[in-house]
Amino acid sequence: MKTHSYRVMLAWDADDEMWNVSAPAIPGCFTFGVTVEEAIENAREAILVNVEDMAERGEVIPAEDTRIEMVTVEAKA
Repeated sequence: MKTHSYRVMLAWDADDEMWNVSAPAIPGCFTFGVTVEEAIENAREAILVNVEDMAERGEVIPAEDTRIEMVTVEAKA
């Protein structure tokens, strides 16, 4: 068994009152959680399912190559 590490992005959805989570290195890997802890645990599960599915199909498991930066802008809003 090989260990894989991936960055996840969490974004608060005020309308649905939950955290949306994506793993940018894995296309289509999205989940959510009511708390940050739940969202991260759900992300682990979603990543695991995606990676295992890719391995079963003989696909290359993506490497983590995501760089996340904070960008500040000034807007007339």
